[in-house]
Amino acid sequence: MSPDFYLVLGILIAGFSIPSILSAVSDRRAPRASAITILIAGGLILLAIQSQPGGYSLEEIPEVFVRVIASFT
Repeated sequence: MSPDFYLVLGILIAGFSIPSILSAVSDRRAPRASAITILIAGGLILLAIQSQPGGYSLEEIPEVFVRVIASFT
């Protein structure tokens, strides 16, 4: 799999875990599952940055999303 796919997957997982974190905090529970998903997302993003020569800039992230979606269609 390409570093672009790892980056997009990590960002999506991190985005989907935010509502889970907010729900756990509002119910006064420990966000254990959310913390694990954030660690997984961070690991995927770190793997993508280390695998890509030169890393990624913030301006490249929308282009990366388009490339990954285009590879599926």
